[in-house]
Amino acid sequence: MKAESILANRIYESRKLMGVTQEVLAEKLGITPQSVSRWENGQSRPDVDMLPKLAAFFGTTIDALFGYQAENLKINRYEEKYKCTSNYYGSKIKRVTREILEVLPPTQPRTVLDIGCGIGEMAVFFARNGYIVSAFDIDEENLNIGKNLARSVGVDVNFFCADLLKYKIESKFDIIYAKDFLYHVPPQDRTRIFEMIQANTNVGGLNALNAYVEKSFLGEPPEWRNDKYFYQTAELFGYYGKNWRLEIIDEYYFDCNNGGVPHQHCVDVMLAKKISD
Repeated sequence: MKAESILANRIYESRKLMGVTQEVLAEKLGITPQSVSRWENGQSRPDVDMLPKLAAFFGTTIDALFGYQAENLKINRYEEKYKCTSNYYGSKIKRVTREILEVLPPTQPRTVLDIGCGIGEMAVFFARNGYIVSAFDIDEENLNIGKNLARSVGVDVNFFCADLLKYKIESKFDIIYAKDFLYHVPPQDRTRIFEMIQANTNVGGLNALNAYVEKSFLGEPPEWRNDKYFYQTAELFGYYGKNWRLEIIDEYYFDCNNGGVPHQHCVDVMLAKKISD
């Protein structure tokens, strides 16, 4: 692939993974959105003096933007976080987030709690759409990336460090969101954790959650650690009873290359609405 094509793809993919629009990127760089569009379409390329600004914005290097990287150099933290293919980080998650925006749009102040927010890309997504967002993770490095991302797009997110297994949620939220976190909750703690999440969701509010499901024919993922736990098929949905209406329930498979070995995961995803206390 030509260097121009690689650069165009890197700019487009990095921008999408950070959750920013062409307009936001253009504003940060002091150029027009049309210039960004032409870069991403391969119709033109950034001036030499623009490359350091692009690399700094995406948290990467100029070499990596052109596809050159040392053996142990990550392209950037966002691409490292999202090695899995787009089936999972694409249509399924978009369906849930689209439903959230339709069911509880921020036409009035709406509060969101992002549990195990990682590098904060979804917390920033909600904040950019007008929600009042709090987000926590156990990893300070992840939180620093999230804070930088929020600053880069000009939104406020209340990031803080906490461990859900020890943390007590004490405020009610309109939306509680947890993507790729609940597999850290061991079976003996799940009832308590789900009861806490549900008790701190306002009536009419939403829980958007997913869980990795055990399938004997898939085996154990190579990146699996001692602090990750499978759920059984439909177990996630079973924690939600008569006070809840399940708006979305789905089970699907996606390809992944974490650990350097191609493999598959099975995931249950759910969007539940609280209809009464």
